[in-house]
Parts: sequence; C-alpha cells; structure tokens
Amino acid sequence: MAADIQWESLADGLAVSLWQPGDHCRDVPSLLAIDVDPERQRFSVHNYAEEGLASPPTIDDWQKQTGHHMLFNAGLFRVDFSYLGLLYKNGRSLGGRRHATWQGLFAAEPASASARKARILDLTMDSFDEQRPAYREAAQALMLLDRTGKVRVRETGKQAYQTVVAEGDNGHILIFKSLGTVSLHGIGQCLRETLPLVRQAMAMDGGSSADVLIPDFVWKQEGNIQARAAWKPMFDGSSISHIPLPTVIGVSPR
Repeated sequence: MAADIQWESLADGLAVSLWQPGDHCRDVPSLLAIDVDPERQRFSVHNYAEEGLASPPTIDDWQKQTGHHMLFNAGLFRVDFSYLGLLYKNGRSLGGRRHATWQGLFAAEPASASARKARILDLTMDSFDEQRPAYREAAQALMLLDRTGKVRVRETGKQAYQTVVAEGDNGHILIFKSLGTVSLHGIGQCLRETLPLVRQAMAMDGGSSADVLIPDFVWKQEGNIQARAAWKPMFDGSSISHIPLPTVIGVSPR
C-alpha cells in the first residue's frame, strides 16, 4: 500500500506527493506528503525571539528571511509564543523545558559524524542528554506512533488540521499535513495500517498553525505541470492564509 504514494522529485533528496489514504482510512482526508532524505538535505530550527525578531513571522515570511527550500511548523506553543517542550538550535537550548508527557523528539544534525542525520527519538525508550545533546537541532512534541506499532494518543473525538513528522524505515523523514480535519488517533492508525514504511511518527501541531511551505522556485519546470496545478498551491502556500509561527523547522540542500 505504500506504493499508493506517487512521489514527484523536486530536488536531490526532496520529493512531494498528494496522498489519498483511501478505503483503509475512511475518516482520514487527503494529506500533503513530503519526503526528505537527511543525507542530502539539512534541517534547521528557527525561533523568532532567538533571532531577534519583535514578533513571530508567518511561514512565508520565515521563508523569505531564511531562504529555506521547505519549512514546517516546529510544534506547540503557549499564548505568549513560548515553546512547549525541549527546543535546541546549534546544540544550545532555547529555553524550553522537557514536557513530562510528550515523548516525541525530532532530532537532527548529530554531533557524531557516524550518527543518522535526522531521526525521531522516543523519550520513553531513547535517552537525550540536555546538557550534552547528541543532536544540534531538536524539537519536542507529542509521540503519535511508536516503533512497536502502538498509537500513543487516545481517541478523544477531537478533530483538527494536523502536521505529522514520521521516520521511514529507509531513514528518510516524512512530513504530512492533512487537508481536512482529522483526529490524531485516526491519523496514527492510518499510518500504522497503510504505510509500513513509517517506523514511528510524532504530531507537531494542529489547527490553524499546522503549516508547511515549499516556495515556488523549488519546483522543477519539467513534469506534468497541468496535473500538478490543482495541488501545487497547497504546498507553495498561495492557496491559504498563514498565521504567525514562533518556531519553524527549515530544510535546505547540504
């Protein structure tokens, strides 16, 4: 069933698709899907206060400032825009405290050259030394699907737009954004039952702050331009309005 995702390559190590889970996930809408190969693409955490900005930019303004080829919302935040959970940039904590119950940690850019360039840590199983972090970039959020196949959220009936980051069994990082409202439990079950390539996943944020962006200049001119016309605006951000995001994760070629 993983073959249902028909990837379109945009650059070396960056591909996109519009994934329709189908009958196996009847309550799950179509999702924007992005495949990132960390061996070819670099991840960077950005926080507005750390970068000296007076207020959080929207994701398209973040792109203009950073020049990244792809960005997504880094996680949940309070009404005062402070980050909920651990947050690291260039190996330095940006002040977030470890959340007691959210056990997912997206970690990238390892200090050791032999380690994988990006991965998801399950803090119930994996260690993370806050004083001597093994990864320079890190953002904590809710663990959604663990490597044992367990969905780590309860079915509450609450639905929202969702952004999910997953780790593939090939070492790639997959980012999904739902095009409709869905429960976290429902999307976790769907990933488990229909995408065996997903090793584990975490939920970054939901609602109006669930956002991803791939700017227009990244898209190749060749290919079936007519076929992509219906869904490309969902990736390049031109079809929706954006709210300010205090923290984002950017992706650019190595």
